[in-house]
Amino acid sequence: MHRKTRFNPLPLAVALTLVSAVASAGVLARDPYLQKVGPDTALVAFRLAANCSPEVRYGVGAVSEVARSEASGRVHAVVLTGLKPSTEYSYEVSACGLKTPTKRFTTAPEPGTRSVHFAAVGDFGTGGSDQKAVAADMLARKPELFVALGDNAYPDGTEADFQDHLFAPMAALLAEVPLFASPGNHEYVTNQGQPYLDNLYMPTNNPAGSERYFSFDWGHVHFVSLDSNCAIGLSAAERCSLADQKAWLQTDLAGTTQPWKVVFFHHPPWSSGEHGSQLTMRRQFGPIFEKYGVDLVLTGHDHNYERSKPMQGDGVASSGGIPYLVVGGGGAALRAFSEGQPSWSQVRDNKAHGFLDVEVVEGVLTAKLITTDDTVLDSFTLHKDLPPVEQPPPADALSVTVEGERGVAPHRALFRATTSSVVPVSWDFGDGGAAQGTTAEHTYAKAGQYTVTATATFGAVTRTATSVVTVSAAPGGGGGGEDGGSGGGTDAGTPSTGNPDDRPSPPTTGTPSTDDEGGGSGGGCAAGPTAALLPAAGLMVAGLLRRRRASRRP
Repeated sequence: MHRKTRFNPLPLAVALTLVSAVASAGVLARDPYLQKVGPDTALVAFRLAANCSPEVRYGVGAVSEVARSEASGRVHAVVLTGLKPSTEYSYEVSACGLKTPTKRFTTAPEPGTRSVHFAAVGDFGTGGSDQKAVAADMLARKPELFVALGDNAYPDGTEADFQDHLFAPMAALLAEVPLFASPGNHEYVTNQGQPYLDNLYMPTNNPAGSERYFSFDWGHVHFVSLDSNCAIGLSAAERCSLADQKAWLQTDLAGTTQPWKVVFFHHPPWSSGEHGSQLTMRRQFGPIFEKYGVDLVLTGHDHNYERSKPMQGDGVASSGGIPYLVVGGGGAALRAFSEGQPSWSQVRDNKAHGFLDVEVVEGVLTAKLITTDDTVLDSFTLHKDLPPVEQPPPADALSVTVEGERGVAPHRALFRATTSSVVPVSWDFGDGGAAQGTTAEHTYAKAGQYTVTATATFGAVTRTATSVVTVSAAPGGGGGGEDGGSGGGTDAGTPSTGNPDDRPSPPTTGTPSTDDEGGGSGGGCAAGPTAALLPAAGLMVAGLLRRRRASRRP
């Protein structure tokens, strides 16, 4: 005869709570962050706490599509393709049987779309409370993109600095707003910015295939990011040179068809702050900005806000001219000005942290410096006459076919663009290579995952289409991707091009550093990722049920 006992659910509830508590610590060592978002593509980067094969689930509303990571290990960058312009997508990361909370982002508009909203600030990467307040304010205003003006990870731009002073304190912002960055002098402290290249995924549209300087279109605005550290001689010549960067910039600005041009970098050509004006940047690049009609120059370096009058050459312009801004109040300790306000300085302030909120609609650019107490410290507008908008071509005007989407290095792939009418087509093969024409072929010398972009020009309107080519290392080869930075470490003498498969594995833990420039914000340990994950508790339930059966036996 069996003895009947009442089942007590308390042990099961406690067990489930314990398992959930373990899961809440997260399978991600770094929360997802958005990079290289375009009209039809986006890159979702993240780092795992354990080795497994992750995937990104995404879609409009429901997350019904799947993109799997091609990488092994813990450093991942998953490219989403076939997206629609100006469309909000939901996404989540699924890894090791767990998944992150759903996040959202919006793709870039079609090139030429006459409405753009972006935020810009520099000198923020302290991990302190002021940085977090600025980031929260930016996210609340929902900009389409975030332009970072350097000194993104104090004090030395190390792997740990990036984790503790950029990705952890700004996780919520970076998961929903794509970041386009420029390197600051603090990033150059460690191996001339190598960890910057290893942790970020910037466009590679210069001849060197480097992420140190690049350009991209967002709507009817052409953005250019320069490496001012390289320009003033802080980089080894084999990594970056002033001459190469200037030559590329002239070609780039001459070739853009977008009416608005915004250039951003770290060292300011015009500043009355502690560091003062960087004359090499002014005299080497100012004439190029003026020749090709740059509308606005954004910089950091000095920990304050300052807007110049419209400038030309070494003085105030009699007509036209370019306003130069220092937006260095992103989180580091604010500093006194080194001199009385000069005649060329329109507005300046060193009392409040904040960011620049910019909207460009048709022929009007409106910018506001918004402080962390929600005060508009400065505002200004720029105007220009734009021609009427041409009717866009059909939505299916451009498509791309790839023969050889996968292969072993060296790998040759063939590309064909199909357009609704005969128009010029240009190709960016994702490794610094380029070509013209409706058909093209390209050989990838090294392993990596490459985003190929075809651009068709229909008068004043352009369309883009992307695809991904995955190249594996030859058996027995180094399998190193685009440089020597893959695997466990970074060769100090070898530059990185920053392909998604090419990032080094991070240290198991990161130690927060104290920045002597970041006083006032404070340091402190960065919070871990906030992914709430729901694991199965089957084994624990089964054990409890066996215990219950055993208690019933005579």
